[in-house]
This record gives sequence, structure tokens and C-alpha cells, in this order.
Amino acid sequence: MEATTVNFLSFGFLIQLVHPVLMLGLFAYLLYTAYLGFQVRRTRNAQGDSKKELIQGKYPVRHYQSGAIALALMVTGAVGGIIITYLSAGEIPVNAHLFVGLAMTALIAISAAFAPLMQRGNNWARYLHISINLCLLIFFSWQLITGLQIVQELLTIS
Repeated sequence: MEATTVNFLSFGFLIQLVHPVLMLGLFAYLLYTAYLGFQVRRTRNAQGDSKKELIQGKYPVRHYQSGAIALALMVTGAVGGIIITYLSAGEIPVNAHLFVGLAMTALIAISAAFAPLMQRGNNWARYLHISINLCLLIFFSWQLITGLQIVQELLTIS
């Protein structure tokens, strides 16, 4: 069987790369958001001059805003990935990548839902928020591997 060539500049091919590129960027952005969250925790636990310095970083506001953007990007990326897959393949393959991606979308929404409780000082909500987000990062790491395998399949059409 002879391999077909892929027109890497065709609109159909380029649109298939929107989801992987967005998700790769989102993973990096989630790491930044996690860093901001860690700084919020440091600020809450700090004392004296150290606390004064950390307060100037406005980490709670930055983390909250960053989390809201991450939630919007995750939902948009998940829905967009499903739509792009359907438009390019004519079907939605039912596989682990799809189910884990949907689970991640639910996790980030649940995590964000704890924000009002955390703002009221509920420590159990903070611990759940952190635990859910750690799970999210672990799932996302796995999704990157399976997603790169899917991109590799797109690049190697035979």
C-alpha cells in the first residue's frame, strides 16, 4: 500500500491542529495558575515582612482570574476538539482520550465551584480544590501523551 501525501497547509489539516495547540498552551497556563495558587497559600501562611511582600503580588486576585480563564479555555477546548474531530473524521471515536477529556472538563468546573466557599474561609473546600486540581494536572499529563499520539497519526496518513 502506498502512503498518501498530506497537504500541511490545507485548511482541513490546519483546523485539526487547533485543539492540540490550544490544549498544549492550556497545560502550560494551568501550571502558571497552580503557581499562583501556591503563592496564595504562601501568602495566607506567611507572617511579618514576608507576608507584606507577598500581599503586594496580589496573588489571590491573579489566581482567581487565571482560574476563570483556564475554565473557559478548558470548556472551549473540549467542545472544540469534539466538533473538529467530527467535522474532519465524520465521527467521534469513543476512546479513553475522549472520556478523560470530558472528566477533566467536569473536574475543572467542580474545582471552580469551590471558589465561593474558599473565599468564606472553608479549609475543607481549599483541600478539595487543591486535590481536584492535582488530579486534573495528572490527567492532563496523560492526555498530552495520548493527544500527541493522535497528532502523530494525523501526520502519518497511510
